[in-house]
Amino acid sequence: MPVNFFNSNTTHPDPHRCPLCGSDNQCANVRQQETGVQQEPCWCSHARFDASLLARVPENARNNACVCARCAGAESGAQT
Repeated sequence: MPVNFFNSNTTHPDPHRCPLCGSDNQCANVRQQETGVQQEPCWCSHARFDASLLARVPENARNNACVCARCAGAESGAQT
């Protein structure tokens, strides 16, 4: 059975979870939005993402949930 990485409303991804593996994506931008507390720049601001990796992100998760550093590095050779 596939793992559900989405909130109870399956049309909206959980912004804290990587849409590829479901692990915590450590998104500083989401943390700042939710808490109002200034965060250090997110790890992804210095990463490069291959188009092939981004193409694997489900349509409804694009621009709504970040890929985690592990998937970005393992799948695309992202440099942080």
